[in-house]
Amino acid sequence: MDFKDQVKQLSERVLKLKDQLLTEEATKNAFIMPFIQMLGYDIFSPNEVVPEFTSDIGIKKGEKVDYAIFKDNAPIILIECKHCKQKLDIHDNQILRYFNVTKAKFAILTNGIKYQFYTDLVEQNMMDAKPFLEFEITDIKDIQIEELKKFHKSYFNLENILSSASELKYTNEIKAILSQELKAPTEEFVRYFAQRVYPKKVTQNVIFQFSDLVKRSVHQVISDLITDRLKSAIDKENENATPQPTEQTLVNEQDIESKEKVVETTSDEMEGFFIVKSILRTDVDSYRIAYRDAQSYFAILLDNNNRKTICRLYFGASKKCIGIFDNAKKETKYEIQNLDEIYNYGELLKMTVQTYLSLQIV
Repeated sequence: MDFKDQVKQLSERVLKLKDQLLTEEATKNAFIMPFIQMLGYDIFSPNEVVPEFTSDIGIKKGEKVDYAIFKDNAPIILIECKHCKQKLDIHDNQILRYFNVTKAKFAILTNGIKYQFYTDLVEQNMMDAKPFLEFEITDIKDIQIEELKKFHKSYFNLENILSSASELKYTNEIKAILSQELKAPTEEFVRYFAQRVYPKKVTQNVIFQFSDLVKRSVHQVISDLITDRLKSAIDKENENATPQPTEQTLVNEQDIESKEKVVETTSDEMEGFFIVKSILRTDVDSYRIAYRDAQSYFAILLDNNNRKTICRLYFGASKKCIGIFDNAKKETKYEIQNLDEIYNYGELLKMTVQTYLSLQIV
């Protein structure tokens, strides 16, 4: 079993048991010790894993860190554990003080579900206030698994980890800033774009006018990128799955094409689909939102079930409409001028989905 499979196995274990653990000690035994073991360390060897690690710190005597992982008779990683339902907080935590007086270059704060990895990128021998790597084991991404793998006993290299830790720290901070700007663009962010396209002086009134334009433009760029990648993936999949046509197949295809018009999914329809998914993401898992394209409309469905139609998009050359279904499955059409106006019908879309969820239609 490779490392990725081991991580997925632990993830499934945590999902299964997380509601049954009542104490911090149970969390350690069920989640954190298997996590340490997964990293290749012998949890039963005092030369590798020391539980209740103690080191006198000034006037603080007898304080303990839950685990210390050792290499060459020196601690390299300190681990502080909390109960799986407890929030993580490094403030006034003994792991801060231990980090400063031991040779350990890494500290992990965890509740067995969420893991936060710290080092001393800002000031040497002083643990950073922000983690450079953070994930939930139940929702860990492949790129995070690759970073975690660097802490495995077989691959552990101090210089390599510190180098990638620096990149991760700043990458995460940049992503957080971008995420916040996408939600609520700051004046500085809006001014940057306005100055590049607006021919006159950028006043506060111009900033106000451009705020929504910038937000919508960025979202459209992201949507276009997603649509392009999705279309590319579908095209590649279809190309790989399509057998070489025989002469008879070509004849049959020509017959079909002569009888009916080929349905073509447009970029506007796909963008509308992603907008509806974003509206409903807090009500239902995104993977449950599907679509089916037809000649006269583009249907968006719950669970890919045509009995659970959420809405239909009617995007003609000169007119755009969205048709939303109520609890009696009656469709009401609303004309829209642009795709962003779909957001105006968010509450109606949510009501439709909630109706299907409550009725448990199969």
